[in-house]
Amino acid sequence: MTPGPDTLICRNVWKVFGARAAEHLAAAGQDAGRLAALGLVPAVRAVDLTVRRGEIFVIMGLSGSGKSTLVRCLSRLIEPTAGEILFNGQNLLTASDAEMTQIRRHRMGMVFQHFALLPHMTVLDNVAFPLEVQGMPRPAREARAEEMITLVGLSGREHAYPRQLSGGQQQRVGIARSLAAEPELWFLDEPFSALDPLIRRELQGEFMRLQSRLHKTIVFITHDFDEAIRLADRIAIMKDGAVVQVGTPQDLVLNPATDYVREFTRAVPKAKVVRLASLVTPGPVPEGMPCLPARATVAEAGPSFLSGAAHVGVTEDGGAIGTVARDDVIRLLLGGEA
Repeated sequence: MTPGPDTLICRNVWKVFGARAAEHLAAAGQDAGRLAALGLVPAVRAVDLTVRRGEIFVIMGLSGSGKSTLVRCLSRLIEPTAGEILFNGQNLLTASDAEMTQIRRHRMGMVFQHFALLPHMTVLDNVAFPLEVQGMPRPAREARAEEMITLVGLSGREHAYPRQLSGGQQQRVGIARSLAAEPELWFLDEPFSALDPLIRRELQGEFMRLQSRLHKTIVFITHDFDEAIRLADRIAIMKDGAVVQVGTPQDLVLNPATDYVREFTRAVPKAKVVRLASLVTPGPVPEGMPCLPARATVAEAGPSFLSGAAHVGVTEDGGAIGTVARDDVIRLLLGGEA
């Protein structure tokens, strides 16, 4: 699916912690150094970014880079100190508290690292809880909750309690609960980082399966570059509260804008980030040729080439768009450009 128009637009967003932060920010001319000298903490600095409809937009950085603070500013769980945040054209910073409550209940979904399930409620009741808050009648909300439980692969566990579930299952309940209200914009803040590596990878795959069906607009926070390149359409890298580069995983690895980004991506193999779409030669795909989606990486095409294929077909939105040659892949991996 090709991402659509911009759903979320941030312009010069700041979050400064400390007394009289807005006043000092204006007086300091939005200079982070002068703010720090005053004992204030500029946790988010002059962030400009856009999130397109239907894309997975990953925000990443090291611990303390400001990524979680930024995502809370985007939903106004934390009040930004300055800037503009447009959601489908509406400036969220001018919305009343009551309006923001309605937007978060009906148009935004949120999943965090800590599952925050209600321990005295069953899986069904946990998933249905946001719909109960909305005032939806019990039969309708339970039917919707059962749909979401099936979607995340937990059929049969509707009447289990959180303590009876594994960590991965609990996170699936959190995902189902956040989807129950059919959000337009979905925020996920390190949702898999508390899980062991095997379960984490399984849930990443499940997440991609869900996205292929639901086409949500997603802002996903992580500090793990392997996770980011597996999931992201585009990535914003943060350092000291500022966004230092935005691009596709391929852009960041092949064309880092700063030394920080270069170091951040230095160990990432090209085969993991270069997508077949960037190497495709448009044209018909012969019958019987192995095919992969355009967003698949060169690494994912490797088994076909190792099996002797000189070309693989590339598909997008259900139709063939062309082929990728093994020689072009070899050229790329030996130092050529995508």
